[in-house]
Amino acid sequence: MKALIALEDGRIFEGTSFTGPGEAVGEVVFNTSMSGYQEVLTDPSYTGQIVTMTYPLIGNYGVNPEDMESTAVHPKAFLIKEYHTTPSNHRSRATLAEFLRQHGVLGVEGFDTRALVRHLRTRGAMKGIVSTVDLDPVSLVQRAKDSTGLIGQDMVRIVTCREPYGWADDRPVPGTNFTTAQQGIDHPLKVVAFDFGIKYNQLRILTELGCQVQVVPATTDAATVLAMDPDGIFLSNGPGDPEGIEGVVENVRALLGKKPIFGICLGHQILGLAYGGSTYKLKFGHRGGNQPVMDLTTGHVEITSQNHGFCVDIDSLDKDEVELTHINLNDNSVEGMRHKRYPAFSVQYHPEYAPGPHDARYLFERFIAMMRK
Repeated sequence: MKALIALEDGRIFEGTSFTGPGEAVGEVVFNTSMSGYQEVLTDPSYTGQIVTMTYPLIGNYGVNPEDMESTAVHPKAFLIKEYHTTPSNHRSRATLAEFLRQHGVLGVEGFDTRALVRHLRTRGAMKGIVSTVDLDPVSLVQRAKDSTGLIGQDMVRIVTCREPYGWADDRPVPGTNFTTAQQGIDHPLKVVAFDFGIKYNQLRILTELGCQVQVVPATTDAATVLAMDPDGIFLSNGPGDPEGIEGVVENVRALLGKKPIFGICLGHQILGLAYGGSTYKLKFGHRGGNQPVMDLTTGHVEITSQNHGFCVDIDSLDKDEVELTHINLNDNSVEGMRHKRYPAFSVQYHPEYAPGPHDARYLFERFIAMMRK
């Protein structure tokens, strides 16, 4: 089934749908990971986006329940070079096409993904539309131009949980009581995790390290969190523009100095805003499992997994209050910071290692040590 991909600047690509008819509008971005497409698809940070994979063969190992990072598929559409129809992996329980159809997400293959990615690298991430229904290029380009972009939009309200829940036996557990998969821990640490678009592997690692985790909606106020008397507060990843989220920054600012805080990705950006700084939109973002980051405190270089289109402006922060701890070696953008007076630190990348490597797991251990201290 023929499909057209139209960008707001007029560029058109022709491909074929491998999931049937459909149409999707969103910000067109690319991911450079060589594996982990199921983790990419179930990452809430991709809400509102159309994702292009740079690795050419996708679908070859199918999908399975264990590799879900949330309960849903979040990109509006999935663009690839070549779809592999027959998975060859003992863990596979369904094909990628079946998985996408189940979640109502359009999949398109058979076009020059390299040309699209090079175009986005040059011109920047932009609004686009993918359709098997409307095949008029002029109409599609105009509709892409007229669509709402991500700047200033509150995307977190779409993906955050509606009710609090805990984590036990590798699954969410409804309720407001702290739960843990670790039984028999003498002095478990209690962590309240703000769900801005949280990934399950973050909760898995926290419980593996001896924490009881209580996940709360993004708009939960500071007084409610402090009433739970946690040992620490975790700020998760999430989608969209951090400056478009309503009410969250004020809540986080009210928690500074009260409890140890660890933020990643969007949580990192929200901390930057809570410190009094600002954020800006990157040209085409960092998305993939191969982003080099230097820890300025040790000189070590980590190969990290990332997915973000916005960045903290380090020049907007008070240098006497906030220290830059990590930088991206591709563009020198901010990848980590810590507050000099309060027990709070954050990184822009995803240390939960799925689909990236294990280089950054030490950050969770640092959070544990901070809480115990």
